[in-house]
Amino acid sequence: MTVHLPEVPFPLEPFGPEGAWGYEDGVLTGRAGARQDRFVPPGGDALEPASDAPRLLGAVPEGDFQLAARVKVGFAGAFDAGVLYLHAGEREWAKLCFELSPERPTICTVVTRGHSDDANSFVVDGDTVWLRLSRTGKAFAFHASEDGEKWTFVRVFALGTEQAPVLAGFLAQAPTGEGCEVAFDRIAYRPAGLGDLRDGS
Repeated sequence: MTVHLPEVPFPLEPFGPEGAWGYEDGVLTGRAGARQDRFVPPGGDALEPASDAPRLLGAVPEGDFQLAARVKVGFAGAFDAGVLYLHAGEREWAKLCFELSPERPTICTVVTRGHSDDANSFVVDGDTVWLRLSRTGKAFAFHASEDGEKWTFVRVFALGTEQAPVLAGFLAQAPTGEGCEVAFDRIAYRPAGLGDLRDGS
């Protein structure tokens, strides 16, 4: 099932478990099933397969870009999250999560290069926040915002190679619970990078 969002200039395809993805009136919805996550434990076996969660991804055109959305999460279980996701390879990918971590909604990031790391950024009041991922040159960046206007820098990192195609899009996860509903709206794509990662723009 290919999904064409009017806000995004590339088609999106589902990956992983069934996510019940749907789009109507500017809102993309999806659902993670029980105990679905995308994570490779940092202390685990290097050959251990990654766990998986529903993803809706498309190949990003070459060059700098920004992908942003407001995400609302039906928090129920610990680590439930709505996520903007980057994929450069089977063991090279990154998540910008709005996550119940484990008791308060929190901006969290995971970057996987063989194994996953895991870091919390800041706590958010409520069940809705803005997320943005971007590429400027050879680097990727994550930002979050409580109003969609002033953006807080969360992380900058490298992922994959210049030759590897990069997929970007959306993910839902429910690592410990029985499932999680997510909704993304105010979706926006810009074919431009960021001049200053830390000035709030």
